[in-house]
Amino acid sequence: MSAMGTLDALAAFVLLMVLCSTSRVVRYYAKWTVFVVWSTLSACLPIPLMLLKPLDWRNALFPARSLRVLSRVFGVRMEVSGMENIVPDSGSVVLVNHQSLLDLHVLAELWVRMDRCAVISKREIFWLWPFGLAAWLWGTIFIDRLNPEKAQSTVNSTGERVRRQKTRLLLFPEGTRNEGPDLLPFKKGAFHVAIASQTNIQPVVVSRYHFLDYKQSRYDSGTVVIKILPAISTEGLNKDDLAELLDRTYRIMQEEYKRVSEEAVKRDNVNLKERELASK
Repeated sequence: MSAMGTLDALAAFVLLMVLCSTSRVVRYYAKWTVFVVWSTLSACLPIPLMLLKPLDWRNALFPARSLRVLSRVFGVRMEVSGMENIVPDSGSVVLVNHQSLLDLHVLAELWVRMDRCAVISKREIFWLWPFGLAAWLWGTIFIDRLNPEKAQSTVNSTGERVRRQKTRLLLFPEGTRNEGPDLLPFKKGAFHVAIASQTNIQPVVVSRYHFLDYKQSRYDSGTVVIKILPAISTEGLNKDDLAELLDRTYRIMQEEYKRVSEEAVKRDNVNLKERELASK
C-alpha cells in the first residue's frame, strides 16, 4: 500500500472512531458489523485444527474465548454467579432465556465454565458454510423442523446422548427471541429431553439487555447478570409430569429474570455515578 493509501485508510479509521463516539446510529451499526465479522472469523479460522478431533465440544473453546474478549472490547460486562449450583460429572439440560444474537456472548461464558456442552440448531445452519461446518465440528445437534418424525427421533437420541456422554445441552426454552419484560411461554421439547434422559434441568437466567434497543438503533455498554440456578431433578418423572415440571421451571426463571434485570440496571447506574464523580 502506498503512503497516500495508508494515510487515507488512517483518516477513514479516525473518522469512523469519531462518528462512533458522537453518533448512536453509527456506533450501533459499527458494533453489529464487528460482532458478525469477529464471530464468523473466530468460529471458522480454527477449522483445520477442529478437523483433528471432530464432534468434540472443546473445538468451540477458542471461539468462546474470543467472544468473551469482544464483549469486553464493547464494554459489555458479563457477571456470572451460581457456579456452585452446577452439578458435577453429570449431563443436564441447561435452559437459558433467549433475547438476541448477543446470546452468543452468554453461551461463550457458559461454554468455558461448563464442560461437555452442546447446542441444538435448525438444520439450515449446517449449510451456511464454513460456519455450519465449524458448528458441526464442535458437536452441534442439527434438527429438521420441517420433518416432525425425524425431529422427534433426533430429540430421542439427544436424550440418550445427554445421559450416556454426560452432555450439558444448552437450550432456549422460549423457542424464539424475546426482548420483553417477561419470559415467553416455554416449549415442551427441552422437558421431553430432560425426562427422557432422567437428567437435571439447570436453569440459567440472563438479565434483560437494557443497553440494546433495535428500534432506537442503540447498542451501548452495560452489564449482563447471568445467574446459574439450582438444578431441578427429573429423577422418577415421566411424560405425565411434564406440564408440572414446565410450569415450575417457568415460575422459577420468570421470578429470577425480573430480579437480575433490575440488578443489572442498578449496577450500571452505580457505575455511571462513579464515572461522573471521577471526572469532576
